[in-house]
Amino acid sequence: MQDNATEVTAAGIARLAGVGRAAVSNWRRRHADFPRPVGGTETSPAFALAEVEEWLRRHRKLAEVPLKERVWQQLAGHPDGPVTALVHAGCALLLIHDRPPVWLDISSGTDERLAALLPTALDEVLTPRVPGTARPGRTDRSRVNGQNPVNTQPAATPVTPATPATPATQATPATPPTPALAIPTAPRLLPSVPLLRGVAELAADRGARPTFEFLLGRHLDANPRQYTLTPPDLAGLMAALAGTPATVLDPSCGTGALLRAVADRPDRRLHAQDSSPELAALTALRLALHTRAPVHAAAGDTLRADAYPGLRADAVLCHPPFNERNWGHDDLAYDPRWEYGFPARTESELAWVQHALARLRDGGTAVLLMPPAVASRRSGRRIRADLLRRGALRAVVALPAGAAPPYSVPLHLWVLRRPDRTHAQPELLLVDAGRFTAEGRGGPDWPGVRETVLDAWGAFDRDGGVEERPGVARSVPVIELLDDDVDLTPARRLPPPTDTDGAGRLADVRARLDETLRLTAELAPPPAEPVPSAASGRLPLTTVGELARAGALVMRTGGHGGRARVPVLTDHDVLAGTAPSGTLPESEEEPVLTEPGDVVLPVLGGGAVARVVDEATAGAVLGRNLVLLRPDPAALDAWFLAGFLRGTANHRQASSYASTATRLDVRRLQLPRLAPDEQRRYGERFHALDAFERALREAGRLGEQLVRGMYDGLTDGTIAPD
Repeated sequence: MQDNATEVTAAGIARLAGVGRAAVSNWRRRHADFPRPVGGTETSPAFALAEVEEWLRRHRKLAEVPLKERVWQQLAGHPDGPVTALVHAGCALLLIHDRPPVWLDISSGTDERLAALLPTALDEVLTPRVPGTARPGRTDRSRVNGQNPVNTQPAATPVTPATPATPATQATPATPPTPALAIPTAPRLLPSVPLLRGVAELAADRGARPTFEFLLGRHLDANPRQYTLTPPDLAGLMAALAGTPATVLDPSCGTGALLRAVADRPDRRLHAQDSSPELAALTALRLALHTRAPVHAAAGDTLRADAYPGLRADAVLCHPPFNERNWGHDDLAYDPRWEYGFPARTESELAWVQHALARLRDGGTAVLLMPPAVASRRSGRRIRADLLRRGALRAVVALPAGAAPPYSVPLHLWVLRRPDRTHAQPELLLVDAGRFTAEGRGGPDWPGVRETVLDAWGAFDRDGGVEERPGVARSVPVIELLDDDVDLTPARRLPPPTDTDGAGRLADVRARLDETLRLTAELAPPPAEPVPSAASGRLPLTTVGELARAGALVMRTGGHGGRARVPVLTDHDVLAGTAPSGTLPESEEEPVLTEPGDVVLPVLGGGAVARVVDEATAGAVLGRNLVLLRPDPAALDAWFLAGFLRGTANHRQASSYASTATRLDVRRLQLPRLAPDEQRRYGERFHALDAFERALREAGRLGEQLVRGMYDGLTDGTIAPD
C-alpha cells in the first residue's frame, strides 16, 4: 500500500530538505514537475508526502529523508489527523515494547494482513495494561447499564463508597465518562500501516518509549496553544510532595506529566481522567509505556461525570483548568463532595480542591496547582476558613513566576490532607519561593525551589511546625488566619526578609557599576574615519547560501526537542546577550549543540543581530527560530562573518514580511569576498564593538539593580535618606 494519503505542508517540505520556506516557493515556481497540491487551502496547500519525497530525491535536493523526519511527516499528515495517528502509533509501540515477537510475526506480511491481525494483538496487550479499554466489534454492557468500565478498582485497595445522592438532589450527567482507549478496527488501522512500520523501525533504533515521547513532544510543540502543559520540574516537585503513594489519581490529567513523575513502587496503581478524549488516550498510552502498573484512564468531565466515585486514593495530583465559569455550578448544587461549602460560580478551583479531598483515603495527600487569586478572593473565604479549621489545608506554596503557564503569574501549590484526626492547635505552612525567579525568560531556579519547598514541608509534616525563615517559610497558627478575609497569600503573612547589610550590598553594586562604566569608556570606539571617495568602490559580494554550497560554512537550524536538563540558547538570549535560559520538550531528537566560533542568528523579529558563541555558551542546545552558521576557520573569520551579517541594509534585503511578523532568509545575507588577512582586520574591529556593547548592557543591568535596591532600602527602613 502506497503512502499517498499522507500530506505535508510547505513548512514540512522545507524541514525535510533542510531549507527555508522561500526555497520551497521558488521550487514550485521554477519546476513544472513539482508535485501538485492535493489538499489544504490556497494560502497553505498540502502535498502528497510520497510524491514530494520522490521529487526531492530526483532533483538531488537531499540524498535520503531522515527516518525520524519521515515518520513525523507521516504522523502530521495522517488523513485522520495527527492525534489519531499518534494513538495508533502508541498502540503499536506498546505491542512492540511488551511483545516484540508478536509484532514481528504480524508485520511480516502485507499491509492488509497487519491491519487485520493488529486489533487482536492489541486486545491481548492493552486489556491488562489499561483496564477498561473498549474492544472492537462488541458493545460494553457496563456502559449500557450506566456504569463506567474504566472504574475498575483492584481488590487489594479498600473502597469506601461515596454517600449516595437521591435522584432529586443530583443531576444525571449528560455525557457519562467513557474509556480513554478503544482498540481500533482493521479498516481504521489500514491507512496508518505505513506510519506504524516507520514507527517500528524508529523504535528499533531508539526504543519504544523514547520514540513515543519524541512523537508526542513534536505534536505538543507543533500545537502550543491547544494544550496547557505541566513542566517536568514542577511535576516532579508536586509528586515529591505527595510522597510514595500506591494509588494515585489525576482527575485533570492532560498529557500525564504528573502521574509520570510519581515515584515507582511494585503495587502502584494509576487513575487518570480528562475532559478531552484525545488527552485521555495519549495519557493512557504514555503511562502504559512508562510503567508496568495498571493504568485506569477515562475521558469525561470530572466534576459532572466522575469516573471514580468509589475511589479512595493515597494521593491526588492535579493541575486543574483555571477560572472556569461553566464547571457545573447549576448542576451540582447538592453534590456530596462539597463537604467544606458549595463553591461559588467563580470558584471552580475550590470545586477541584474538594473533589480531590473526596477521592482521598483518610490521611491521604493532595497537591494542586492553583492561581494565586484563589488564596485571597472574598467569594471563597468561607470555604478556605473551613478547610483551615478542619485541618484539611496543610500548606500554601508561592512559586516563582515562570514555573508554569501562564508564565507571567506566580502560581501557588496547595497541599491538602484528608483529615484522619483532629488537630489540637492546627497550623498552616506558608512558603514563598519567589526569590528563585530567574532573570529574563528562563525558567526559575528549580533546584533552589525544590530544596526550599521540600525541606520546609518535610519538617512541617514531621514535627508539625518549622523554624521561621523571614521571607521564605513560616508555620502560622490557623487562628491568626481566620479574619474577615482569610487571605492565605504567603507574601502577606511572612515577615519581610532580613537584610542586615543592605547598605553594604548596594555599595558593592555601586563599585561594580563604577568599574563597568570605566571599562565602557575605555571600550568606546574611536571617532569614525570616513573612507575616501576614491577608495569606496563596491566590494565583490557573496551570499551565505553560496558559502554553504562551497563548504566554507555549515548551516543548521534549531530543533523542536532535545534531552532533558540541557541549557537551550533561545532567540531572546541572542537578542539580549544573556546566557542560555530556555527549555525544549523532552524527546530523543538529536539536538544541535553550539561550539566556540559558531555564529547564531534569530530568523524572526527583524532585529539585525548575530552572536558569536564563546566558551561560556558552547555546548548549549540551539533553540527554535535560530540558525547556526559554523564557518571553516581556514576560509572565514567568525567575527568578520557576524559583523557583516549585522548590517541593517543586509537584513532588510534578506527579510520577507508577513502581516504580523518579519522572517529572515539567512541564505540571502551577503558579505564581501575578502582575503583572510583583511577579514581579520574587520573581525578585530567587530569584536571590539561587541565588547563595548556587552559592557553597555552590564552597566545598564547594574544601574537598574542599584536603583531598585535604593528604592527598597529607603522604603523598608534599611537605608537612611541622608
